[in-house]
Amino acid sequence: MSVPVSTATIIPPLPEGVREGGEQLVRLTPDAGAKVAALIARERAGDFLRIAITGGGCNGLSYKMKFVPELRRGDILVRSAGVPVAVDPKTALYLKGTVLDYSSKMVAGGFKFSNPNAKASCSCGESFSV
Repeated sequence: MSVPVSTATIIPPLPEGVREGGEQLVRLTPDAGAKVAALIARERAGDFLRIAITGGGCNGLSYKMKFVPELRRGDILVRSAGVPVAVDPKTALYLKGTVLDYSSKMVAGGFKFSNPNAKASCSCGESFSV
């Protein structure tokens, strides 16, 4: 008699004060997901990609990304392209509908944010205004 084996990934419960969000908040393309997963493995700074929007840059607001080892109270966890992404509630207001892509091109390569809320953005793609 054979016993069926589940191939589903077991997802641990979320920490207190953290909620699950969907890709309507932020979505990583397959290329971005693959690059972020490779960087998480290489950097070993944490298993979550934190995306934040802060004041600054040539258009008033700028994107920040870093790896973090844990989620904070109030965070929204989005799982996209196999990557766990942490977003704080303030950032979520500006990020809704954003797509993060990655290109390995020599010129104009790297991570690029496509944010439908941005009224203007700078040519480097790292800052925007609403």
